[in-house]
Amino acid sequence: MTYTGEVEVGGPADVQVAGDLMITKVAVGEMNNNAYLLRCVLTGEQVLIDAAAEYETLLPLIGVDGLARVITTHRHGDHWQALPTIVERTGAETVAGEDDADALPVPVDTRVRTGARVRVGSCELEVIEVVGHTPGSIVLAYDDPDGIVHLFTGDSLFPGGVGKTWAPEDFTTLIGEVEAKIFGRFDDDAHVYPGHGGDTTLGAERPHLAQWRERGW
Repeated sequence: MTYTGEVEVGGPADVQVAGDLMITKVAVGEMNNNAYLLRCVLTGEQVLIDAAAEYETLLPLIGVDGLARVITTHRHGDHWQALPTIVERTGAETVAGEDDADALPVPVDTRVRTGARVRVGSCELEVIEVVGHTPGSIVLAYDDPDGIVHLFTGDSLFPGGVGKTWAPEDFTTLIGEVEAKIFGRFDDDAHVYPGHGGDTTLGAERPHLAQWRERGW
């Protein structure tokens, strides 16, 4: 089966292999959140991005090989409903952005800022703080051996726009951060895995940046 990135709650996961990283995407919860299980194909080590909901769905995906760590992209509750149970059942290390860590329902073992690296076996994710949706939102970047960058953006960037903000100054901050730290750095073939909905690429979204800034959301 060809990976599409289109998943729905109650439906099957979608799986692809990017270099040495297997990416399993599944939709969970009332707000159709995406959770991403990353597995190093060389070592078998696994990391979960956003234990959003439905631990009964996530635990079978994790399986008997266990979970090394779980990364939470930001503080909003729809992205961590299953976090306490996942941590209790797996003993996984918890990772989150420094400025959102205190808002999570479990102690955060590793608080990260821009430039930090999070291991997935022989692979690594680079942490990029992208402020605006929340004070401590993070994006995770994996650069595969073929030169394609994979960006797990939480609620900071989606197909069609940046994440929701609640004040004009927050929108201005967020779109500035996304333009500088994401579009200003990575090529058009970079693949975007958002916190809700389907995937996209920077190339598909780049022509619309001026429109997003003009409309204000």
